[in-house]
Amino acid sequence: MRRRTTWVVLLGLGVLSCGLPGTVQGQPQQSPAAPVTQTSLPDASSTAGSSAQQHSDQQLPGRITGTVVDQTGAVVAGARVRLTRDAQSPTQEVLTDDGGQFTFFNLAPGPFQISIASVGFANHTASGILRSGDSYAVPQIALIVASDTTELRVLLTPTEIAEDQIKEQEKQRVLGVIPNFYVTYVPNAVPLSPKQKFELAWKSTIDPVGFGITGAIAGIQQAQNDFSGYGQGAAGYARRYGAAYGDLVTGTFIGSAILPSVLKQDPRYFYKGTGTTRSRILYALANAVICKGDNGHWQPNYSSILGSLASGGISNLYYPSENRNDAGLTFENALIDIGATAATNILQEFVIKRFTPSVSSREANKSGSTIEAPSATPPPPSH
Repeated sequence: MRRRTTWVVLLGLGVLSCGLPGTVQGQPQQSPAAPVTQTSLPDASSTAGSSAQQHSDQQLPGRITGTVVDQTGAVVAGARVRLTRDAQSPTQEVLTDDGGQFTFFNLAPGPFQISIASVGFANHTASGILRSGDSYAVPQIALIVASDTTELRVLLTPTEIAEDQIKEQEKQRVLGVIPNFYVTYVPNAVPLSPKQKFELAWKSTIDPVGFGITGAIAGIQQAQNDFSGYGQGAAGYARRYGAAYGDLVTGTFIGSAILPSVLKQDPRYFYKGTGTTRSRILYALANAVICKGDNGHWQPNYSSILGSLASGGISNLYYPSENRNDAGLTFENALIDIGATAATNILQEFVIKRFTPSVSSREANKSGSTIEAPSATPPPPSH
C-alpha cells in the first residue's frame, strides 16, 4: 500500500513536470526588476515640458514698422529714419517711401529708439521694446514744422567802439565843469581813427569852458602887462585873448590830431590806477615823452613833442615882434610843456579822477566792471 502510494505521487510529479514547460513557453517572460513601460516609452508630461523649454530659449526675430506724416496728416516721403539699439547692435537707417512708411526687418528682440529727420521739420524721436517674433507698429508719427529762427549777431567795428568810448570821454569834467577829454580809463581802449582824432580836437577847442579859461588867461596877462606890444584897453585884451586862444587851437590840433594821424599815435593818457605809488608816478612821468601807438605798442611821443615845437614856431606869427621867441626859447618852452604834461599826468593818476563825478557814477553802475569811460585835455602850450 505504501509502495503504491509512492508511485502515485511520483507519477503525479512527472505529469506536472512535463506540463510546466509548455505553460512557461506559452507566456512571455517578464523581469520584475525592469518593467517595460519605464525603459522603452517616455512619459507624456516630461516630453511636453522639454519642448516648451526649448521653445523659450530660442529668440525669434521681429520687425518694426511705422508711418510718418505732417501736422495736417499728409504723408512725409523721404524722411530719414534711424534705428538705434544697444551698443552691440549697429545703427540702421532707412528712408520713408512714397506712402510715408518705413520698415526694419530681422531685428533681435529688445529695446530700441528711432529718430526721424526731414528737411523743414523738427526732429522727432520715439522708443519701444520689440518682443520675440513680434511685428511692432510704431504709433503714427506727426512731424512738427520747424520754426524759422535766425541768429543775428551784431558786431561793432573798431571805429564804432571807439566812437562809443569817445562819447564817454566827452562826459568827463573835473568838478563837473572843466573838460577832461584826453584821458581814457579803459586800459585797452580802441585806437581812434584820424577822423575821430580831429573831432575830439575840435570839441576840445570849442568847449564853452575853454573860452572862459582863455578869457581868464588873457585878463591875467593884461593885468601883468605881459606881451606889452599888444597895449592896454579893450584892443590889447582882444589881442591877448586871440593869442591865447591861438595857442590852444594850434597846440591841440597839431599835437593831438594832425601829427597823431600822420604818425599813427594815440593822443590820450591811459590811466594806470594800479600798482605801487612809485610805479604809478614813474608811469605818469614816462607818459610825458612816450605814448601808445595805434598798434597798441608804446613808442616815443613824437606827436606831443613836435606839436609843442610847431605851436611855438607858429605863435611867432601873431605875437608882438618884441615878444617873439627865438629858436632857443621855442625849444625851452617845449621842454617846459613836457614838464607841465608830466605834472598833469601825476594829477590825473592820483587826484583828478576823484573829482570827476561821471567816472565815479559809471563805476558804481557797472558794479565793479573793469571798463570805464575815458577823459582829459592836454594843457595848452606855454610861451
